[in-house]
Amino acid sequence: MKFEEKLNEGNKQEIWDEYCGFLDLSMEDYMTIQKRLLLEQIDLWSKSRLGQKFLKEKTVSDIEDFRNTIPITTYRDYSDVLLQKNKDMLPQDPVLWIQTTWEGGTNPVKVAPYTKSMLETYKKNMMACFLLSTSEKKGDFDISAKDHILYALAPLPFATGILPVLLKEEIDIKFLPPVEEAQNLSFSERNKKGFKLGLKQGIEFFFGLGSVTYYVSKSFASLSGGGQKGGSLKQTLTGVSLDRLLKYVKTQRNCKKNGTSMAPKDLFQLKGFMCAGTDNQYYKDDLEDLWGIRPMELFAGTEPTIIGTETWTRSGMYFFPDACFYEFIPDDEMEKSLADPSYQPKTLLMDEVVPGEKYEIVLTVLKGGAFVRYRVGDMYRCVGKTNKEDETFIPRFQYVDRIPTIIDIAGFTRITETSIETAMDLSGLNIQNWVARKEYLDEKRPLLHIFVEMHKDSMVTTGMSQQIIKEHLSIYFRYLDHDYKDLNIILGMDPLKITLVKHGTFEQFETEGDSFSRKVNPPLSEMNHFLRILSGIREDRRFK
Repeated sequence: MKFEEKLNEGNKQEIWDEYCGFLDLSMEDYMTIQKRLLLEQIDLWSKSRLGQKFLKEKTVSDIEDFRNTIPITTYRDYSDVLLQKNKDMLPQDPVLWIQTTWEGGTNPVKVAPYTKSMLETYKKNMMACFLLSTSEKKGDFDISAKDHILYALAPLPFATGILPVLLKEEIDIKFLPPVEEAQNLSFSERNKKGFKLGLKQGIEFFFGLGSVTYYVSKSFASLSGGGQKGGSLKQTLTGVSLDRLLKYVKTQRNCKKNGTSMAPKDLFQLKGFMCAGTDNQYYKDDLEDLWGIRPMELFAGTEPTIIGTETWTRSGMYFFPDACFYEFIPDDEMEKSLADPSYQPKTLLMDEVVPGEKYEIVLTVLKGGAFVRYRVGDMYRCVGKTNKEDETFIPRFQYVDRIPTIIDIAGFTRITETSIETAMDLSGLNIQNWVARKEYLDEKRPLLHIFVEMHKDSMVTTGMSQQIIKEHLSIYFRYLDHDYKDLNIILGMDPLKITLVKHGTFEQFETEGDSFSRKVNPPLSEMNHFLRILSGIREDRRFK
């Protein structure tokens, strides 16, 4: 039975229990589900040619044996099979393949197979997110087939493109603009058309990457007709009902009188607002101010599907027990494995995590998925194992960021040491040393900050400036990484910051007994020492 049919029958408690009942699980019941589904997946996976590639004729008898036998994996372990879309190797036949960026420049694309069972689970958990986004307490939700959702999603084969397809199978919520039309429009055209239709029909839901929803929301005044004159404004408002038209005119007049810009909350009253991706913690306050409702964060990825969601309290994400089997690498174990790739980090299970501690997540995709004990590259902090407000007894998590060796900007990029080195080599700049880290502007927007030391001769002969270096590197980052280019095209962001340091700075850093264990997001102690050296150089007026 479709969700819409269940909704028409009118038993809200049964609907809530079916989709959101996992929030009532005890820790013991949660782990029972996790272990049962993992054993089913181990049986499927072990019999597949992909499983045998890892097992090498070994057998796995139970969960502990599985964890001891199978090493922690990365995408490189699957790439020869998955990039060829070799379905004969997989535990179950995929219904579709989802695509995302792997590593710009050297490995641009990675793909992940989705089975029918995975999509059924995805659909059920997606509907749970819709319910929870509208709820103000347990058992409460407000969703209707007459609702509209503003389109801010990347189309298939990207992961967000699944949502319209699966949602249509459950309930006839209308996308603005319609999906078939939106996929043929540019980002700017889509936004203008979406708000134009929203003025006529209303907007009840909004979902997208936090950075994208922020950009769309900030652009609302111009997209909705603010600042337009004559024919353009008349065209925008053609077909708008009298009530909405009067509200629009009154709002525009008040904004002009007060010297303020029109905000989405002035015209629309969202039922549900959902955001995904990275850096959401830096957008949520502004988004709440713009829409009058706090976004509910959820987490979904290309490999794991949708795995977690906040509730009405917006105080941390709970992981769905039927999407993946979860393991957690403690922070110190993660650092050991990053320093020594041959080291196999110890992992904890969901019932072993500690509030306040930070973990890298390790996933085994259930329901016939390809990935086992897989490092997806994301970090979470456990914020509690119980919650009186939610009346829950299972752990909840706050998304932290990508692992330290990856710099993700606004959910778009995956910048690594390799991609930075490649951009520098292609640029022809005579760079001797560098170190990069993720930082935030005063307004809390993310950026890539690279400290650059040129070869001594190149600095003397060319008088190389920070701006020239930035312009050169930006060109090659955009050339190598389409997602980096989209930051500028879609969001109007230029995330690169360059600090040119005096020749010999890195040598002084090493002479004083330190060196960078990695060039991307080095440990805080190393970076602080480096910055102290820079500060001292500046005070001596030797920094240029």
